[in-house]
Amino acid sequence: MVKGDRGKVVRVDLSTQAITYDYVDEVTARKYVGGSGLAAKILWDETTPNTHPLSPENLLMFMTGPLTGTIVPSSSRYVVAGISPLTGIWGKATVGGKLAYELRHGGFDGIVVKGKAQKPVYLWFHDGEATIRDSAHIWGRDVYEAAELLRGETDKNAGIACIGPAGEKQVKIACIIGDGKAGRAGARCGLGALMGAKNLKAIVARGTFPVHVKSRERLQRSVRKLYAIYPPRHEDKTIVREAQAILKSIVPVGGFPVKNWTEGTFGEELCRMADDTERAKPIFCKGCPYGCGESLYTPDGERHVVWEAWGPLGTNCLIDNMETLQEAYSFCNKYGLDSISTGGVIAFAMECFDKGLITKKDTDGIDLHWGNHEAMLEMVKQIGRREGFGELLGDGVRIAAERIGGCAAEYAIHTKGLEYPAHDPRAAMGGALAYATGSIGACHIEAAGIKGIENYSGGTTDRSYPDFGYSETLNRFALEGKAELAAKTQDWGTMLDSLVICYFVSSRLQPSDVINLLNSVTGWDMDLKEFMCAGERAFNLFRMINVRRGISRKDDTLPPRFLSHKRGTGGAADSLPFLGSMLNEYYLYRGWSEEGVPTRKTLTRLGLEQCPVPRPRKK
Repeated sequence: MVKGDRGKVVRVDLSTQAITYDYVDEVTARKYVGGSGLAAKILWDETTPNTHPLSPENLLMFMTGPLTGTIVPSSSRYVVAGISPLTGIWGKATVGGKLAYELRHGGFDGIVVKGKAQKPVYLWFHDGEATIRDSAHIWGRDVYEAAELLRGETDKNAGIACIGPAGEKQVKIACIIGDGKAGRAGARCGLGALMGAKNLKAIVARGTFPVHVKSRERLQRSVRKLYAIYPPRHEDKTIVREAQAILKSIVPVGGFPVKNWTEGTFGEELCRMADDTERAKPIFCKGCPYGCGESLYTPDGERHVVWEAWGPLGTNCLIDNMETLQEAYSFCNKYGLDSISTGGVIAFAMECFDKGLITKKDTDGIDLHWGNHEAMLEMVKQIGRREGFGELLGDGVRIAAERIGGCAAEYAIHTKGLEYPAHDPRAAMGGALAYATGSIGACHIEAAGIKGIENYSGGTTDRSYPDFGYSETLNRFALEGKAELAAKTQDWGTMLDSLVICYFVSSRLQPSDVINLLNSVTGWDMDLKEFMCAGERAFNLFRMINVRRGISRKDDTLPPRFLSHKRGTGGAADSLPFLGSMLNEYYLYRGWSEEGVPTRKTLTRLGLEQCPVPRPRKK
């Protein structure tokens, strides 16, 4: 058992109803830390190149980290992972809220689910005990209704991760929503569909045990130092407006999606929409003193539409109706849909409609012209219910484009099958490379801190990282050194997802600050070199999972639109990424072959000898 980390992982086989327990030994814990690193280790060991994403053999994992549930602020987070139903490769999403805190205080560090229940069930974890319970009476309910019912029959203070009708019907862009109306989304990669394929409605947890740490006094000192750098919200009144400020700065630098990524500006409406959140009440994750600016309640008690959804559902569809955007976002949460992917597929459909590839006959009379907010809302509902034209869109833009045919693939904006979030890669070259080489596909947070280092956000959130050798921000349009930048920030982000800790807090800290927190909890003596090596090891393991499933250089790319289309307006009007040269430099820095496969030398250096170097296989 690891000091500061119980190391107890629950294994649930839904096919046989068996529940067993494993304990993570200290060598493995120090090598993979927790969260996404440990999840990748388990997935590599227990799946094959032929494991179908929606099969009982695929694993669905909910993993916390050594900082989870401690006094470290913004550490009530977990990683949900498995082979993605949407992309067919390594899939991961990070989630805040209550569940991670309650799991750790219940004596559990992680959950590994395999098999498929004969009838709908949910899992209840409480103070060291795990049980499988019937959920037939909850199946078919939306997330808000289900969360209330689950709290009523377990504990009013329980943490919950739940799917809605979209996950039940295995919509491939379905997500997992935490804590009901609070809308904590494990959004990316369609892992809600994997949960639905297992007939698993929810994970519910409540714990009252203490989380043991090696040196409580040292941890308290480390946390006080953190608060000196980043004061709690009641001491810093600007935090609630942070997300709005980021949004207002990303728009001028050309970083926001407009008209399925074809234009660079959207007038003044977006910034006006951002001002609407200033009156909203903040949502706090369990134990978090910040209540980050993108987590707010509406007067009705639902989560306020976040700026990551304004882009895909709003500007990318040329929609500025705030009331409709809020309604669409609420439906995404109720149905359990990834709002990023949902907006991406609707913008794609609008362009196909505009170009004549689909008509009202295909959409059952829905007029999908640009800016039609009523049509956008109706399409969200159809996707969530897996009906009408929404059934096609619910499989994501890559599959939808294949089914529509013609030039539709030109309008399908994705990398490795995952739709793009609200950050345009043409606005920063390092970010473009990080998108192209991302382990799950188009992910804006996997390369943690890269937007700040490249001053992508117009000066609002620029950060220096002297621990990485970046004492000042870089020219976002320059190519030099961006391969090293992308790799370092990807390894750093991997460690944040292994600890597990929030990106909002980590953006204010140096890796050395986080290492001190980790060592205080575990009693380890990890230094920066070992810490970053652990991140590099896990990221290479993500890559090996993907290589085993057919990923190679051909997949490390951006959509043709990002490589060739100059928008002509906005803060990055004429910018295009020179991806080929950056990719060559990135592979060399990573120690990967020119095909994008980690070499035997690299795997041996990282302690991944168990991973054979396969030849990339055809997907």
